[in-house]
Amino acid sequence: MTQDTFKLGDREFRSRLLVGTGKYASLEETREAILASGAEIVTVAVRRVSLSGEDSILKAIPEGVSLLPNTAGCYTADEAIRTARLAREAGMTEFVKLEVIGDKKTLFPDIPATIEAAKQLVDEGFTVLPYVTDDPVTALRLQDIGCAAVMPLAAPIGSGLGIKNPYNLRIIIEQARVPIIVDAGVGTASDAAIAMELGCDAVLMNTGIAAAKKPILMAEAMREGITAGRKAYLSGRMGKKLYATASSPLDGLID
Repeated sequence: MTQDTFKLGDREFRSRLLVGTGKYASLEETREAILASGAEIVTVAVRRVSLSGEDSILKAIPEGVSLLPNTAGCYTADEAIRTARLAREAGMTEFVKLEVIGDKKTLFPDIPATIEAAKQLVDEGFTVLPYVTDDPVTALRLQDIGCAAVMPLAAPIGSGLGIKNPYNLRIIIEQARVPIIVDAGVGTASDAAIAMELGCDAVLMNTGIAAAKKPILMAEAMREGITAGRKAYLSGRMGKKLYATASSPLDGLID
């Protein structure tokens, strides 16, 4: 499994678990959870966290872990584009997790604005990973624009409801030419395993770990769930049958 990697843009990663940096009790807990998760990529909300001073979230990022700035809190394409530019000008990276929220209550993405922002950012040389609904048509359109991955939600952000529409995710995965990363809605390790069993390339989560009673232990569980789900997908599960099938050979039975 050490050779089972995936690519985002021109970079290659081993860990298929991406984690956020919000909602933890302290910077120390943030760091410990990241280490326990084994994540190689962590997201940072450029507009919502301190990036300098003693309370800088950057102090919690372990050495060697890649930053993925995101445009959380943006409600228009222009806001998201400006935020991505700000992150790049600050020397963070050309990678950006693109979020353009369309509704404050559900936090569902504004799809037309996301497509607009994605096109502009791709044209400006960003490696764009857009957060979207689980709509196969939208996923195709973002691939055509040149996004490096597509990140459909499993359920509303922070809901912990798990994979609510596996059928749409399967369609998105089947037609994918770029990595598909489930983003939002994962509440526990079995949710992460299901996403990987469906064939997703990775899973991004924050609240599922940070809001657990024992975040560091949950980070370990999520890591193991990702690994188990990926192995099950690569193994090729048995077909489902309506009736029982004997698991022991029937030849040579004693009369």
